[in-house]
Amino acid sequence: MKTHSVSIKDLYSQFNIPPGKKVKLSNYDPDYTAGLTDRDSANEILEDNIKKLSELQKLLYAENKNALLVVLQGMDTSGKDGTISHVMHGVNPQGCQVTSFKAPSEEELDHDFLWRIHKNIPNKGNIGIFNRSHYEDVLVVRVKDLVPRSVWKARYEQINKFEEILSDNDVKILKFFLHISKEEQKKRLEARLNDPTKNWKFSLSDIKERELWDKYTKAYEEMLSRCSTEYAPWFVIPANHKWFRNFAVSQIIVEELGSLKMKFPKSSLDLSKIKIR
Repeated sequence: MKTHSVSIKDLYSQFNIPPGKKVKLSNYDPDYTAGLTDRDSANEILEDNIKKLSELQKLLYAENKNALLVVLQGMDTSGKDGTISHVMHGVNPQGCQVTSFKAPSEEELDHDFLWRIHKNIPNKGNIGIFNRSHYEDVLVVRVKDLVPRSVWKARYEQINKFEEILSDNDVKILKFFLHISKEEQKKRLEARLNDPTKNWKFSLSDIKERELWDKYTKAYEEMLSRCSTEYAPWFVIPANHKWFRNFAVSQIIVEELGSLKMKFPKSSLDLSKIKIR
């Protein structure tokens, strides 16, 4: 299959989790590239998508009717930062905000778990990107027993209702799980150890988190199974090959943002009567 023959609809249907589907991540190949083997051709399409996204952002901002929220989740080293830098580097920074959610602060813990999330939802006309997200509250808190089971279990439905409210208020939500294998994570962690330019990325906590791989896998599977909806779909993106990860994410974002059928607003002035001297 040649790169130009790949249809965005094919990617959408292959990677989208239909509402109600029970997900088993072992059924998804993180090495999968949809028949593509030509990295250079995929990168050419990526660059074309970056240009398209820049134009779509102008429409989004000018029309000021919708917002776009992109959520990125995945195991450590799955490429959340890399996806942001490669896919979004053509957008205007004035209309795009990246929020990285780490351990909640004392102030955030004094509010409901969605409080810090709602504060960072993009304004109409803007793009928001979440590097990790509200889903940490059904992932980390579950794996590390930070809250009772009854608490995190209730959060799936709370998240769905929250995202439905956002969708009803014209926030387009696209959620990407960057799927890598345990073997690929090992290679990427070793690269951080062996490459002086990547040493700063390495943390001993990476090793401790890796020991919890199976528990995180189960948590991600339930998250994907219970929180992929028509208004806020989850996509499982094969991410062992960084070039394909970037290509697939960019394709889906461009197609879904384009589906809003945005138009530049007409001026309320009679521009034919205006003369500039």
